[in-house]
Amino acid sequence: MAASGSEHATVIPGGFTVLSLKFREEDAAAHQLCVKEHRIRSEKNINRPQDRTLFILNIPPYCTQSVVTDMFQQFGPIESVELCEKPGESKSSSRNLSKHFRPPEKYCFRVGYVVFKKASSVTAVKCHPQSSPLIVSTKERPVKTGIHKWIEQYSQSVIPGQTLQTAVDDFMNEFDRQKKEEERLKEEVEEKEQEEEEEEEEGWVKVKKGIRGIKVRPHSQTANEKTLQKEKAKSERKELVNFYSWQHRNTQKEHLAELRKKFEEDKQKIALLRVQRKFKPY
Repeated sequence: MAASGSEHATVIPGGFTVLSLKFREEDAAAHQLCVKEHRIRSEKNINRPQDRTLFILNIPPYCTQSVVTDMFQQFGPIESVELCEKPGESKSSSRNLSKHFRPPEKYCFRVGYVVFKKASSVTAVKCHPQSSPLIVSTKERPVKTGIHKWIEQYSQSVIPGQTLQTAVDDFMNEFDRQKKEEERLKEEVEEKEQEEEEEEEEGWVKVKKGIRGIKVRPHSQTANEKTLQKEKAKSERKELVNFYSWQHRNTQKEHLAELRKKFEEDKQKIALLRVQRKFKPY
C-alpha cells in the first residue's frame, strides 16, 4: 500500500525520486529504484503519453514485466509496462511478432516505462517515501528462484509442434499480405507516373482532359530529362572519332608514349624487387 502523507519522498538531483525495493519483506538488504515523470519533447512513441508515463531506472534482472506491473498497481490502474535495455528504445516493431520469434532478453539491469490510466498515479509514485519499500515476492504473488525458476524456464522453452506451426503460418500469412499490399501500392504509383508522363518519341507531352472538362498539361520534368538524354546519346553516336589521318597518327603516338612510360615504371619495380630479395643475415 502507498505510504501516508506524513512521510516524505527522497528526491535526488535530476528530479528522480528514490524508491526502496526488497525481494522479500523479511530481507534486510534493499535495492534502490529511481523514478520520475517521463517528459521528452522529441518523444516519437505515441504509446508513452507524457502526463501518464513513469520512467524507472535501475530495474533488477529478476523483475519481469508482470512483477513490475504487480508492484506499481498499488498506485493506480496500469495501462501498459515496457522494459528496455536502454532509455528511448521501443519494442513496437517486434510487439506484433509471436513470442517464439522474438530474440531472448538479456539478463541485465533495465529501464522501464509504466503507463498509468490516470495522471494522479504518477504523482502518487513520486510522493512515495523511501522508507516504505516495494516487495517483489509476496505470498499472494510469489516469484520463483533457484532450481524452480530454471525448471519453469526450461518448460517454457519447449514449444509444442502444433503451436509453433500455427505461429509460423500466421507469420507467413501476414508477410504475404504485406508484400501484396506493397506491390499494389507500387503498381498504383507506376500507373500514376505513367499517366502523368505520357509522351511521344519526339518528346511532346500529350494534353489530357481534366475532371471538369478543362484541358491540363501534366508535369513533364521527368519526360524532359529523358528527352535530353536521348538527344545526348544521338549526338555522341554522330560524333566522328579519328576521321582525319593526322588525328589517327596523334592517337597512335599518344598510345606509344603511354606504353613506354608504363615499361619504364615496370623496370623500376622489378629492380626494386631484386634489391629486396638479397639475403641479409645481419
